[in-house]
Amino acid sequence: MLRLIKRAEISKGIRIKVIISAIMVALLLSGIFIAALGYNPFSVFAYILKGAFGSSYRIRQTIIKAIPLLITAIGISVAFKMQFWNIGGEGQILMGAFGAALVGLFVKGLPKPILFMVMCLSAMIIAGLYALISGALKVYFNANETIVTLMFNYIALKFITFLQYGPWRDKKAMNFPKIASFPKNAILPKVFNIHIGWIIAIIVVIIFYLFMKKSKMGYEISVLGESHNTARYAGININKTILKAVFISGMLCGLTGFIQASAVSQTLSIEVAGGVGYTAIIIAWLSNLNAPIAMIVAFLFAGLLEGGAYIQTAFGISSSASSIIQALILFCVLGSDFFLKYKITIRSKEVA
Repeated sequence: MLRLIKRAEISKGIRIKVIISAIMVALLLSGIFIAALGYNPFSVFAYILKGAFGSSYRIRQTIIKAIPLLITAIGISVAFKMQFWNIGGEGQILMGAFGAALVGLFVKGLPKPILFMVMCLSAMIIAGLYALISGALKVYFNANETIVTLMFNYIALKFITFLQYGPWRDKKAMNFPKIASFPKNAILPKVFNIHIGWIIAIIVVIIFYLFMKKSKMGYEISVLGESHNTARYAGININKTILKAVFISGMLCGLTGFIQASAVSQTLSIEVAGGVGYTAIIIAWLSNLNAPIAMIVAFLFAGLLEGGAYIQTAFGISSSASSIIQALILFCVLGSDFFLKYKITIRSKEVA
């Protein structure tokens, strides 16, 4: 009796209605789950907002969490725009952090601004080259990029683990398996009591928006995402475009690695990425690969993470229950994408 019909065009009105409906359903399901645990849903939701935006300190912490999510989401969006499914953001962040540490720990005597530039370039180039391996395997051997980029996350993780427990292990750390902290001149400064990464993130948003809208390569990536045949007919070098875009995607993820290693962890460790590479995929998808919208989504998602951590302390809710609440909200919002693409109609019975 039910029939799915693909929407020919999605108006802004329909999009807003579907998203609002998804949020309402998410809140309803989360409220039922919270009530089943024996808590007042309204109090818990209020404390989630309080934990994320309840004070200037909490807002700063939310922004700090949003910075890597936003930059990585934009990096992933570059590849996603041409339907190259880069699931390797986590590994590329780690390799970017490695590139930053390579300079920050072992290069001495450079003025602070130049040191930051060299650390940033090292992080972005190494991460870009790391991502480029997956692109080359796709282009020349038709390897499945989803599987390859995912597997490369584990290679990067084991590589950093090897350094942390092996050749880069800090001899002054009382036999504790850690890498030495960055010197003070290799730690990013703060602006308004938040590390300068928030300014870098805004610059990345602006550049990505202009890159996709105004540049020739941005146009080529968009056409390639629509159809390989159309791109070929337009005279676009498909293999070259894929390799360039994947390299840029990896570079932006590497930029996240530089910021997290220098400003947050202040060293290189396996915790630098912290799941950002996977979470950024959700943000890229929710924002429809749009940079300005990604900024809003990343900030709200960071607020959800910060608020989820706060209710664990305020109510004694376990981390698993907090994760379920976050998952319910995400599931509903992501599921709304289906209703943006299709509408359900009731098929009338044919009269004999």
